[in-house]
Amino acid sequence: MHVTSKRQTTGAPIWPGFDHPEFDGHEKIVFGHDAATGLYTVIAIHDTRLGPALGGCRMWPYQNTDEALTDALRLSRGMTYKNALAGLDYGGGKAVIIADPKLHKTPELMRAFGKKVDALGGLYITGEDVGLTPADMEMIGGATEHVRGTAQNHRGDPSPYTALGVYNGIQSALMHKFGSPDLHGRKVSIQGLGNVGFTLARFLHHAGADLVVSDINQNSVDRAIDAFGATSVDPADAHKVDADIFAPCALGAGLNSVTIPQLGAPIIAGSANNQLAEPGNGQALAARGILYAPDYVINAGGVIALAKHDVKDEVLEADVRQIGETLKTIFERADAENAPTDVVADRIAEERLSAVGKQS
Repeated sequence: MHVTSKRQTTGAPIWPGFDHPEFDGHEKIVFGHDAATGLYTVIAIHDTRLGPALGGCRMWPYQNTDEALTDALRLSRGMTYKNALAGLDYGGGKAVIIADPKLHKTPELMRAFGKKVDALGGLYITGEDVGLTPADMEMIGGATEHVRGTAQNHRGDPSPYTALGVYNGIQSALMHKFGSPDLHGRKVSIQGLGNVGFTLARFLHHAGADLVVSDINQNSVDRAIDAFGATSVDPADAHKVDADIFAPCALGAGLNSVTIPQLGAPIIAGSANNQLAEPGNGQALAARGILYAPDYVINAGGVIALAKHDVKDEVLEADVRQIGETLKTIFERADAENAPTDVVADRIAEERLSAVGKQS
């Protein structure tokens, strides 16, 4: 998703952050530090017209502050659109912690982050993302009530619901492209076997798909080979596989001017955030006849689970399965408007946001 800022003020001084290329009229950007625990965090709140900002926290060993800020700005903007298209009454926000989760994570650091969230008074509600676990959410929850994915909220790890949404999105894409949602005998290349990618692989295997898997962690690849009879490929070549579907489930920006001409599948449908590296990448996919399921639409199952933490499982699963219907609308409207699917998804989200703005 790529949009230009529509709400920037004029005549305001330009401070560091406001002139960042990913700044899109964000309402609040918080740089947090705690000397005792070594916490360095960026919390970006993009838009709260629909409600308090809801979005996870990512812990990652960013090389510098600008890299972390870029991720926080892009991800928070994506959450605004994700929540809008999922029909949730929440705005978009995201947090990042600059640290290696394998080396620097401590209970004290988690609680220090929770205090930074709590200081925002409910304007931002955090949850689990890359580098964090349900156990971490419990520790964060010890310092703030503005957290989801804890036992107190009746539902922990949201990744199974993200995978369920992607699975239903893949079926919707198959139906639109080939006239049938049947996965039996379809080849799917999955790039990334984390919690979401591995669960997605299980869904697809049970539906009869043939899997090609890749991950930087060889143990995850070996597990998928043993469990699903999958074949493997180097992660750098996963997008080149001659398959029916390419499912990027690792980090973002994998669809770019280099990789798009190399794609071997007519459908792109995966859980990774910010899959398109630059404006115009969606148009390049459409020009090749590749059906792209916009990332922030297809991967919304996790945030739906966080937002609707107090409903029954069967109700939540039904809501997550609606992702397939949302994608159906996007695909059909993209055909009718002769526009890339990412552009149409943005338009639909902006229409909801604008409607709320007019009512207020």
